[in-house]
Amino acid sequence: MAYELYYWPNIQGRGEFIRLALEEAGTDYIDVARLPKHSGRGMPALLHYLADAESIQPPFAPPFLKDGDFVIAQTANILFYLGTRLGLAPRAEHERLWAHQLQLTVADLISEVHDTHHPIASSLYYEDQKKEAKKRAADFIAKRLPKYLAYFTQVLEQNPRRGGFMVGGRLSYVDLSMFQIIEGLRYAFPKAMQRLEPEHSGLTRLHDRVAERPNIAAYLASDRRLPFSEEGIFRRYRELDT
Repeated sequence: MAYELYYWPNIQGRGEFIRLALEEAGTDYIDVARLPKHSGRGMPALLHYLADAESIQPPFAPPFLKDGDFVIAQTANILFYLGTRLGLAPRAEHERLWAHQLQLTVADLISEVHDTHHPIASSLYYEDQKKEAKKRAADFIAKRLPKYLAYFTQVLEQNPRRGGFMVGGRLSYVDLSMFQIIEGLRYAFPKAMQRLEPEHSGLTRLHDRVAERPNIAAYLASDRRLPFSEEGIFRRYRELDT
């Protein structure tokens, strides 16, 4: 039975981290909200599930994944669930928890990226908080982004397996997430990344290796890979890229 991914149909967002894992594994999955309404899928199916008052364990928001009757929400939690099932997580428990810890740190970074363009409230337009966004983005680029990149570089370099992966000796979902992080940061902050990325060549090499993997390369070249836009998490506003 195919996995069913429920996420907004027009953006990469947090759902993209899950799509990358499913695509790399070459497993069958349905991107529910991107299918036509007449098939019983599409946005109505997603919204109906969120509004189901009888659900015992309702997800708060997308993304969430259905595996048969089992529903898992939150990006890091979904990847923790899929990791062992798709061969994208270490076998040892302590390494699986380490991978999960790193993915939670990725989630922290994603939240900070989001707050560079929406520092006051998600319910407000960017234009309504533009002044505050400039301050938040300047601080993020000057202080927080270098700290995150340095941390992930340290993790990569200190992996005792020395295979060029973030965790263990083979590709995991954390490596796929680092690819997406670098892609998104390059889109949102091209000037800042041009300045910062040379200091983190290991992450660049990891990004390139992931992009060259056959299933990922095919996905990136397909129409299943949505483009970055100013509706997702990574947004390009020239005035924020200092």
